[in-house]
Amino acid sequence: MPFQIVRNDITKMQVDAIVNTANPFPGYGAGIDTAVYEAAGVEELLARRHEIGTVEPGTSFITEGYRLPAKYIIHTVGTAWHGGEEGEEAVLRNCYRSVFALAVENDIESLAIPLLASGCYGFPKGIALRIALSEIENFMSDHDPELYLVVFDEKSFSLTSELYGDIDSYISDNYVEEKSQEEYAPSAPSAPSPGRLFSHINRRMKSAAFSGAATARRVQIDEDMAVPESAPLFGSMAAAESMQVFEDRAAPDKSDRSLEDVVNDLDKSFMELVFSFADSKGMTDVEVQKKANLDRKAFSKLKCGTTKNPSKSTALALAVALELSLDDTKDLLSRAGLALSPCSKQDVIVRYFIEREAYDIFEINIALFEHGEPPLGMQTA
Repeated sequence: MPFQIVRNDITKMQVDAIVNTANPFPGYGAGIDTAVYEAAGVEELLARRHEIGTVEPGTSFITEGYRLPAKYIIHTVGTAWHGGEEGEEAVLRNCYRSVFALAVENDIESLAIPLLASGCYGFPKGIALRIALSEIENFMSDHDPELYLVVFDEKSFSLTSELYGDIDSYISDNYVEEKSQEEYAPSAPSAPSPGRLFSHINRRMKSAAFSGAATARRVQIDEDMAVPESAPLFGSMAAAESMQVFEDRAAPDKSDRSLEDVVNDLDKSFMELVFSFADSKGMTDVEVQKKANLDRKAFSKLKCGTTKNPSKSTALALAVALELSLDDTKDLLSRAGLALSPCSKQDVIVRYFIEREAYDIFEINIALFEHGEPPLGMQTA
């Protein structure tokens, strides 16, 4: 299973090992360190800690998990933030690297790790996250464990504006469900949402009111909703037109494929087109699978045809892994009967990154996580 972000108490994670932020000297401090000692059993763990002695910043050591669901605890010693002028970032990177080295050495197949140094040590969360993602990505490129980045609560992980700038404004401008209700819904309390208008539009087109019975005051949509007949049909379709805004608002996106490539790809299936893109970019199957944050078994099922078409999450993950342009992403999705939708916040967020040629799937999944949307890739095919 690939990298995942979860909101949980790390001491409750059912994994081979959890990571604890430790003091350099025997004893334990505030935050995660205290929680781990209390959950594991203070006496046993503290006795072991005294046996280990002083530990240098940037290094890690491993103990039993004692009363924890996890078999092991990997303790890593960080450093406080002093403005970035005292090598703090290098120490933090060494923390991750020493943790991962111990995980490999002890055949740990599932690992839960917090966002190191972002609590009591005072690292700016944006810097802490950038370091975490780059070190996790480096490790995952050569290894295939279950790796969880664990955050305790929503407040401790509010990073969107710090890392992604105008993403919230972009979502506000392009997410039809919210914008169309704000801009196009009539003031009456019973006004239907655009989504429900679209689902009943054919019924209205066939109604007597549309065909000529202009005296009809209202067209019943369903038991609890009605559309005023005084508003022309195509006026009430303004919300539908807002769907096109999602396509038109962004700058035109150009595919880098030649006309010959496009024509040759017309009859390809979803996975055939994936491999065509991969070949053109010199990527191996393993590189595609890992960059898409996909489980090996799920990718193998797609490759062998056991799974005919992917989920939306998997399809978008592969588009990101292949670093496709927006046009090529749409083309790829269409081979699986899928499309980018302005009514899907997940799609809007992914499009934000594609338009900016930002293809780091871990960063995209952080943004999706923060907005309550399902991540890309994972094990689902």
